[in-house]
Amino acid sequence: MRHKHGYRKLSRTSTHRAALLKNMAIAIIKSKKIETTTPKAKELRGYIEKLITKARKGDFNAHRAIFAALQDKESTKKLVEEIAPKYIDRNGGYTRIIKTRTRRGDAADMAFIELV
Repeated sequence: MRHKHGYRKLSRTSTHRAALLKNMAIAIIKSKKIETTTPKAKELRGYIEKLITKARKGDFNAHRAIFAALQDKESTKKLVEEIAPKYIDRNGGYTRIIKTRTRRGDAADMAFIELV
């Protein structure tokens, strides 16, 4: 039984999982909405919301922390300077997950994850 285990493994090694979350976070920052499987979307939600919370400060240390997580200058700049200031007066809940369909090839549940 799961019993409050901290995260989803997503059938990947830890480095592969970290790279997956990083790349999906970059994609959602660039396009504001992506479609992925429901478990990936639920795992990405916690990852991206922690980044937005750090980015809300908008100082130099926020830039460094976000860049350390994303390793992408354009996404870091967009997150800290454009996206995070919209959520200054909001305490969490920066993303929305909308379940969409069942994927035809493997019957995986799909969902959109978007910035509110």
